[in-house]
Amino acid sequence: MTIDEISRDMAKKSSGLDPLGKTLLFLLDDEKMLIDGTGDANVVSVVSGQDVEADCTVRMSLETYGKLQRKEIKPFMAVASGKIKVKGDMSIAAKLKKLT
Repeated sequence: MTIDEISRDMAKKSSGLDPLGKTLLFLLDDEKMLIDGTGDANVVSVVSGQDVEADCTVRMSLETYGKLQRKEIKPFMAVASGKIKVKGDMSIAAKLKKLT
């Protein structure tokens, strides 16, 4: 999957959820995607090449993201094994299950 495909998929999934109330940054290899849930809706954008601060940052490879989407690995196991690293507000990261 490309970052554009991922962002379109994430925008579709997050549009059905209540706004997160905070910002969530995904670092996927060399790509960056931001979910800004501070307004009336969750807004997903590709922010690669930009310096972005977020309430929570989730770092993983594009390969790991694909495995999560295909249900080949569980989020808890990916975090426990170090395939996913989370920094910042963990309550936002807990909402990720609804987005995968």
